[in-house]
Amino acid sequence: MISEKDFITSNYTLSVDNGDFIWSAPSNIALVKYWGKKDKQIPANPSISFTLNNCKTITKMAFAKKENDRDFSFDLLFEGKPKEDFKPKIQKFLERIFEYCPYLKDFHFTIDTENTFPHSSGIASSASGMAALAMNIMSLEKKLCPEMTDDFFFQKASLLARLGSGSACRSVKGEVVVWGNHAEIKDSSDLFGVEFPSAVHANFKNYQDTILLVDKGEKQVSSTVGHDLMHDHPFAERRFTQAHENLSKIKAVLENGNVEEFIKIVESEALTLHAMMMTSMPYFILMKPNTLEIINAIWKFRNETGIPVCFTLDAGANVHVLYPEYTKEKVLEFIKSKLVGYCQNGQYICDEIGHGAMSI
Repeated sequence: MISEKDFITSNYTLSVDNGDFIWSAPSNIALVKYWGKKDKQIPANPSISFTLNNCKTITKMAFAKKENDRDFSFDLLFEGKPKEDFKPKIQKFLERIFEYCPYLKDFHFTIDTENTFPHSSGIASSASGMAALAMNIMSLEKKLCPEMTDDFFFQKASLLARLGSGSACRSVKGEVVVWGNHAEIKDSSDLFGVEFPSAVHANFKNYQDTILLVDKGEKQVSSTVGHDLMHDHPFAERRFTQAHENLSKIKAVLENGNVEEFIKIVESEALTLHAMMMTSMPYFILMKPNTLEIINAIWKFRNETGIPVCFTLDAGANVHVLYPEYTKEKVLEFIKSKLVGYCQNGQYICDEIGHGAMSI
């Protein structure tokens, strides 16, 4: 059993003075949701996600050796311009991961990051952003420890990403990723994400995700606050059990290709996530009227056409429309004719399953 101590780096075989790396890391969309966490970003229940392809963060990290200064030292740029209001989050991240990466105080970093999706689009960039930064940090560590295995590289990158943003650990490697201990998923861990261990049925290859941007404003309740409200939630324990059950079901579905069963699990999970928000104390609603309009339109379209299109939701108002690649033409026609009017400024983003982080 791998423990956190296995990821603490103490022996460097090489030294390095300066250099830079560039990594891209994608967003991901959970099929079975995680909601509620313990200390150190440990999930209260396991989750599984599709890795996206087009919605990603691209981060360049330059580093230069310092003299004697024993504090964290970094400049943060967003799209090439200083971004002071992002710095506290990065500072907190570096503090969290320092015990695993004690070399971080030896360097001054210049971190320049950008997203391929519109800023303030309502798409969470914390998962892709923290995953991209973690990949850069691990590239530096591999310079210091070149004997590192690829398995260790990706596992530790996922662990570091998790400490920045829980779901970021699912944006490192793989098309379908599981995070959290689960009895039926080999090598699954609360510490990092793992690639789905079975062959995924052809029905789910190149699965499409069109993201309808219903509300691009800032959420009135942050995900961090929402997770914390699960501690005293009256339905928390049953929900955590349900997530284990649904992960077992969706594992079988991804293997056998049953798209109808996939739809039931994924839509139920999305609505359960929001039900947890509506029944916490204090309670809150992140869906908007147009979210519900879109859901009802999808149900009507699916019933009338038999096309296996479904929805899922993150902790926000935007709707992810999921569908097999062979239905793409008809579903996009439906989205353009019936759903775009419910999107803020008519905006939506077409995406599909991707593979994870990439070095550029």
